[in-house]
Amino acid sequence: MNNRIRHEGIIDSIEEGCVHVRILQTSACAVCKVAGYCNAAEAKEKIVDVFETDASAMKVGDAVTVSTSGDVAARALLWAFGFPFLLMIAVLVFVLWRTGDEGLAALSGLLSLVPYYGLLFLLRHRMRRKMAFIIE
Repeated sequence: MNNRIRHEGIIDSIEEGCVHVRILQTSACAVCKVAGYCNAAEAKEKIVDVFETDASAMKVGDAVTVSTSGDVAARALLWAFGFPFLLMIAVLVFVLWRTGDEGLAALSGLLSLVPYYGLLFLLRHRMRRKMAFIIE
């Protein structure tokens, strides 16, 4: 079983130590033959930053394949959605248990996400090393 996530893309720009690759992220139905007649078809352009790669042989406009492991994708989902959900629910239950005020509990649960995502933002450079794309 191949546990890699791959996307075809085009090099958008090259900087010192970073290659910016433009990929077309499509939903499953976007590649369907009748997608043009259906409102459910969706495609989004994304820029993926590939760090620590040898860009000497690459130039803007080259077609490349970027990939990452399924473990990296799972870890990113956990940090982006799993942990914040658990934090929000824990704060909500705790404040509701201590005060009995549902409005305050809901507001506290939502506000608990502000420092969490702020911390993720501050640690983005450290996380970038562990959750990275490569050019194949």
